[in-house]
Amino acid sequence: SQGERRGIPHHLLDVLDVTGAATVAQFHRLARGVIDDCLDRGVTPVLVGGSALYSRAVLDRFEFPGTDAAVRERLEAELNDTGPEALHVRLAAVDPVSAERISVTNGRRVVRALEVVEITGRPYSATLPSLTYFYDNPVQVGVAIPRSVLDERISQRVQQMWDAGFVEEVRRLAATGLREGRTAARALGYQQVLAFLDGQNTESEAREQTVVRTRQFARRQDAWLRKDPRITWVAWDDPDRVAVALAVIGGSRVANSVRAGEAG
Repeated sequence: SQGERRGIPHHLLDVLDVTGAATVAQFHRLARGVIDDCLDRGVTPVLVGGSALYSRAVLDRFEFPGTDAAVRERLEAELNDTGPEALHVRLAAVDPVSAERISVTNGRRVVRALEVVEITGRPYSATLPSLTYFYDNPVQVGVAIPRSVLDERISQRVQQMWDAGFVEEVRRLAATGLREGRTAARALGYQQVLAFLDGQNTESEAREQTVVRTRQFARRQDAWLRKDPRITWVAWDDPDRVAVALAVIGGSRVANSVRAGEAG
């Protein structure tokens, strides 16, 4: 919300229509454009996420395989006809690494992985970013929070969404084409509320399913981020957590200045 932004300029919010598709490649292009603009103006950008894949696509060197409209359309049709489970089984047979990383419920990513395998002859996992920064010396700071605390916060956040009128928001968006959006219609919360509006579950079930799916998503992201040794983790309940994070950032800047001086 505007209140949560507290007057700080935020970028890439409200930039897509609900019927549009969001992709990693698109976010990569848009985010790097914003970052480059900030750096040109002498401003230090802060990338806040979110999805580890999207963050690493911006921070790291990342190969983007091409797309094939016919292959994508065929796989999307299979997804709609059979559901994501059958496609996930097929992915596990040709690219077990990606199948382990991608949730069986994330049909869009399963389709993308199978598309890449089909058009390149290589595993989708082979195209994922390595731990090689694209930019000079970024600093990554993560908040370490116990799962029980995070689970409760997710539950509270979903309840706040409902109290703020989330169901009515989805109802309004559905009237303007939300169901036709490949990305938005399958997003956490929106997918569950659309199912409620279509009579497939109750509103209470939609809310609870949103909580469960969000917790599952958070655990997958945490597992992926924990594998990145470049992240400095700060305890969520450390009263000095902000100072600790700033010290990490400041220490990196000093080290970079020393290296630059030595190189000169």
